[in-house]
Amino acid sequence: MIPMSPTLAAPHAAGSSGFLSPTGVEIAFLLVGVVTLGAAIITVTTKQLVHAALWLVVALGGIAVEYLLLTAEFIAWVQVLIYVGSVVVLLLFGLMLTRAPIGRSPDADSGNRWVALAVAVTAAVALVWVVVDAFRTTRMDLDTVRGSTDVMGESLFQNWVLPFEALSVLLLAALVGAIVLSRKRAADRSDGPPPAPARGTTPPGGARPGTTPPGTTPPTGGTPRATPGRPGAQPPADRTETG
Repeated sequence: MIPMSPTLAAPHAAGSSGFLSPTGVEIAFLLVGVVTLGAAIITVTTKQLVHAALWLVVALGGIAVEYLLLTAEFIAWVQVLIYVGSVVVLLLFGLMLTRAPIGRSPDADSGNRWVALAVAVTAAVALVWVVVDAFRTTRMDLDTVRGSTDVMGESLFQNWVLPFEALSVLLLAALVGAIVLSRKRAADRSDGPPPAPARGTTPPGGARPGTTPPGTTPPTGGTPRATPGRPGAQPPADRTETG
């Protein structure tokens, strides 16, 4: 990077404080933000749960790229490892454990979509207004020191201890909920009807379908008779010959 003289640095700092002369990093930041916003919208509007999880990966990955553009490499990799690599996998396991429909499902739609849209738009406008109003005349230089682990750890465990612990409790509740759902599903399967016998096996306490129990002969149109010499058989009646 070529050093600038103090006489050139002051006009440059004064001229680059507005939005009319964006740099390449600012243009990339806006483009990635648009892609991330589009992926987030598709995530909450699609009716296919697996597609929603995949678009959530795109949205979370876009946020990680935004962190990289802000020279916060540590936060970017934490975003990839925890949210993209763990939270999305946890959601996919939840879909499999609850046997949620993989394809398009009418249950994924809600009649309160317009209320949810109004609340989401209101919250987004409020957040954007607060950020823009707070940094309207302030321009922060992108410095790698601000995104180092030393600065992040000091800020996290001094100023954000309570939110950090709240997120830990939230993740613990999600894990406990997944375990409860899986155990309930296993208990429902054990209380259900017994499974059908496999082909070629004899059900307990009975004979195969289409066969006669032991000790009897197949019927020939009358009452089935027992076979002599077998347990439970009775001797045939004596025949009297006349002549």
